[in-house]
Amino acid sequence: MGYYVQVENGVKLFIEDVNPKGTKTILFIHGWPLSHTQFEYQFNVLPGLGYRCIGMDWRGFGQSDKPMDGYTFDRLADDLRAVIQSLKLEGITLAGHSTGGAIAIRYMARYHGQDVAKLVLIDAAAPTGFTNETAAKFLHENANDRANMLQSVTDTFFFQYITERFSDWFFQMGLEAASWSTAAVIRLLRDENVASDLGRIDAPTLIVHGIHDKVIPYQQAVEMNKRIPNSQLIPLHYSGHGGFWEERDRFNYVLTQFMG
Repeated sequence: MGYYVQVENGVKLFIEDVNPKGTKTILFIHGWPLSHTQFEYQFNVLPGLGYRCIGMDWRGFGQSDKPMDGYTFDRLADDLRAVIQSLKLEGITLAGHSTGGAIAIRYMARYHGQDVAKLVLIDAAAPTGFTNETAAKFLHENANDRANMLQSVTDTFFFQYITERFSDWFFQMGLEAASWSTAAVIRLLRDENVASDLGRIDAPTLIVHGIHDKVIPYQQAVEMNKRIPNSQLIPLHYSGHGGFWEERDRFNYVLTQFMG
């Protein structure tokens, strides 16, 4: 079922809650410039195995409200906290992809991992995000031809072949975001990072990363594994930045094994 959670005055986030009676809960945090819809190939499998799957769209993206401000790691982590409190979640697995992984990392440091039993980082944008050069390119394209910029993101996202229709579906996810929030998160990934948060994570952590990732190089996953205590790294040998789809069967298996 879908519903909204208010995270601050005038800002509501869209929540997709599948199998609310599931015995174990996974809260998925999507990547830039997408929405919770990117996890379709988890949501159509894991609930049938007894898991409760919750997806939230960040502010500015998907079906959530799109304010002009609030696009910092601290505020996005605060939004996440508001969702967890509103839904009265406890002992969950928090799974973040790309920028969503960085938001999850900031949450773990800022809130001492409150109500999170396990952490999953999927091609996470950490310890750092975009270089100045990459950010400048994206910001220019976003201001002048956002649609073309989103298509270029889709074109570099996957290592495996994707059909034209799949590409269209992925592209449309990015178009759901506001142009200003798309740009704000580009600047966020340029100006902020979560490097100092890594050593403050004390929950068991699974790092899953495609070795062919052109968005966040695999070496960053190796670095995270070194810096996050009690973490394990599982490489996806046939994936780029989208292992949740490219190796979905293996990804889902690894995720459920980690959750126990």
